[in-house]
Amino acid sequence: MKDKIKVIAFDADDTLWDNQHLFEEAERNFCEILSPYGTKEKISEELFRTESNNMAILGYGVQAFTISMMETALKVSNQELEGKDLWKIMQIGKGLLYNPATPLPGVEKTLQTITNQSNYKLALMTKGNTLDQNNKLMRSGLRRYFDQIIIVDDKTTDEYQSLCYKFGIKENELLMIGNSLKSDIIPAIKVGAFAIHIPYELTWLHEHIENFKHERLTTLRKIEDIIPLLV
Repeated sequence: MKDKIKVIAFDADDTLWDNQHLFEEAERNFCEILSPYGTKEKISEELFRTESNNMAILGYGVQAFTISMMETALKVSNQELEGKDLWKIMQIGKGLLYNPATPLPGVEKTLQTITNQSNYKLALMTKGNTLDQNNKLMRSGLRRYFDQIIIVDDKTTDEYQSLCYKFGIKENELLMIGNSLKSDIIPAIKVGAFAIHIPYELTWLHEHIENFKHERLTTLRKIEDIIPLLV
């Protein structure tokens, strides 16, 4: 793999910085507000159903999550939820726009080492709202390590092929690194790229998938473990 790769693409959320913990905390606070209308399990199930139905038109990210929370709140309360509680829900969503995006342990060391000791081009490939993701990247302090920032509505095989086209490489000259089998790994493998899966301790329900194995896939415990494979 090392001799073939020319471009390394990194996922952002829950690969470079923590994200899922923040959304799960926001969901707990949301369910607490709606506790008069059902159990946490019931409210979470309804929110998941609403998010799933909205995904095709709203995509991913804080804005989509906030709209889905508001819609769910109105639905489970039969549109009787008081304005002050809707305001609290809106503030939960807005609060997610200001998370610190602090790099996870080992991330900056890994990016520094690859940048200083190799000739790979580095790309950040993430999905979500463009403004939100760019703001998180700037808050993280990691922008300087990447040659290209790619923010997409969803990570499909077409998007991975487009990434290769932008860098002028063949698909088997790309390495994708991320925490999600569904979004980061499987579509990249399908187009012929290599992939490294670094599981995170939490996985968004929409990203859950059965274990996946492939000869071009490597699974590692932490991000620093990629250094001896690539440098």
